[in-house]
Amino acid sequence: MRTAVLAARNITKALLLLGGLAGGLFALGWWIGGVRLGSVFLVVGLLMAATVYWYGPRVLLASLGARELLLAEAPALHSTAERLAMAARVERPRLYRIADGHPRALAVGRGASSSGIALSDGFLAFATPAELEGVLAHELGKVRHRDVLVETPAVLLAGWLVEASRIGGWLERALLFVLGPVAASVVQVLLSPKRVLAADVFAARLCESPHGLADALVRLEQAQELVRFQASPVTEPLYVVNPFEPAGLAGMFSTHPPVGERVRRLRELDPDWRERLRAA
Repeated sequence: MRTAVLAARNITKALLLLGGLAGGLFALGWWIGGVRLGSVFLVVGLLMAATVYWYGPRVLLASLGARELLLAEAPALHSTAERLAMAARVERPRLYRIADGHPRALAVGRGASSSGIALSDGFLAFATPAELEGVLAHELGKVRHRDVLVETPAVLLAGWLVEASRIGGWLERALLFVLGPVAASVVQVLLSPKRVLAADVFAARLCESPHGLADALVRLEQAQELVRFQASPVTEPLYVVNPFEPAGLAGMFSTHPPVGERVRRLRELDPDWRERLRAA
């Protein structure tokens, strides 16, 4: 029941976001030139909303340098993803590879019937099978709850707003000072940290253990200190953990709870794990 509520909430958010895009452009056109120009802007807004919905995942994956990971390249990974997807009752996501040493993972898509999970070379190199399974399950939780349906357009639109400041020439800093907070507000209003915690719980239940994901979160946090990472901070909501330093523009887009809190909540799902570890 909780999954259905979360999915319905995210579908509503996505409709409001895309409808707000079209409605906002109509209002702008009406303010500039009346109903006739507003109608033109409305058509443009509807086309933009449709483009974001259908092609947004591809645009984000391309911007991150991800390419599809073929079955022959990683049969075990594909097998794990398919097994978890069946248990999560979603279509098997497409798997993508990011040729980057910084360990990270993310999911994009339109929901349970169309999604993609991207994993970096750095993550695939260090993750144990249990950690890999936990992270895949976490991302499938975001797919199952339709988080990706909101995250994908929100990140894409916020990215466009931030990039729009670059056309300002000598006014670039002033434009970023205005458009950056606006973009961050869109992200913060639509993407609650609770969605990450819900995906963590979903992953623990799907894997029948919270420890694979908990171990992966600890390792990913430690990796932040060892491998330098550069990317647009607007993409922060997509990742399994926040790969950016929480300062400046990156701090404005932070939507993840602290890793320590997430690990504590996961361990509490199996309170007897220390006793079993000692017995072993």
